[in-house]
Amino acid sequence: MAHALLQSVLAPWWAAQLLTGAKSFADNPLIGSDRLNRRGLHAWRVSLAHRMAQRRRAKLAADPDPADRAGFDRDGFVAWNDFLPSATFESLREQVLAYRGPAREMVQGDTITRRYAIDPAALRAIPAVRAFIADRRWRAMSRYVASFDIEPLLYIQSILPHRHDAPPDPQVNLHADTFHPTMKAWLFLEDVDLSTGPLTYVAGSHRLTPERLAWEHRRSLAVLRQDDRLSARGSLRIERDELAGLGLPQPTAFAVPANTLVIADTFGFHARGLATTRSTRIELWAYSRRNPFLPFTGLDLWSLPGLAERRIPLLWKTHDIYRRLIGQPWADVGRKLPAED
Repeated sequence: MAHALLQSVLAPWWAAQLLTGAKSFADNPLIGSDRLNRRGLHAWRVSLAHRMAQRRRAKLAADPDPADRAGFDRDGFVAWNDFLPSATFESLREQVLAYRGPAREMVQGDTITRRYAIDPAALRAIPAVRAFIADRRWRAMSRYVASFDIEPLLYIQSILPHRHDAPPDPQVNLHADTFHPTMKAWLFLEDVDLSTGPLTYVAGSHRLTPERLAWEHRRSLAVLRQDDRLSARGSLRIERDELAGLGLPQPTAFAVPANTLVIADTFGFHARGLATTRSTRIELWAYSRRNPFLPFTGLDLWSLPGLAERRIPLLWKTHDIYRRLIGQPWADVGRKLPAED
């Protein structure tokens, strides 16, 4: 009786989430409904979200360089070597490595991911980061890929593999972050080689082809029957031997020199490479994700100066306060250097 009453109370909330970025098959019984997905609910949400993203990108298409835009439209990513002027990059790298700021960490498998918010305190300590934030190419392409004219969330990120005696990091499995186009970016502050587990990306997998849409439909029917927690939460995993059936190549590994910037649509399949050594990868990391069904590109109060740089601490604090309701995977570990082991 109580369960039925709770379901009736929550039903309007679950229904409203269908027109948001809510993605978890496990947490929303409508999104995870076998009956509704057999009738095409998940495929409809995917298709509509991509049509909306295409319309928003069309409004932003004049800003990126045409060659960069064409490369992204083809591959799902753009990569620039020597992105910042060398003197600016060296100042940025030195300031980041010397920054002992408030850090948050998450453990997944044998890997620690450590993040620092680029907030007002970090901006004062790392003034060189302002050159990156203001760069025209960065601003134009990050917004085009995200399909929204908003400020991305920006962090310092350290990836530390092989820090625990545990199964491999689940992020080494190819996956899409969610069912709609989103933007992530990496400015690598040190050289990245194959042994340290570089970013990998399946070129062209951001496109919603008939084969990809059919795969999305099949996965929506099977995901809750499998022992795959992250897929059930809406970040669908794919095996490498499935790629050819979708007309896709094997992943590209970004074993790249320092000062390389990669911007990607993470509806495309991507993963961390499997690190073979105990290492530390340090980067500026950004992402942008908004309700995929919004018809407009801007009108984001959180992008205003004075608010944009305070979003991450507010998000962390909110999750700290309401951890029992919304969870908080990012542990406060005090002040650390980005390369600190």
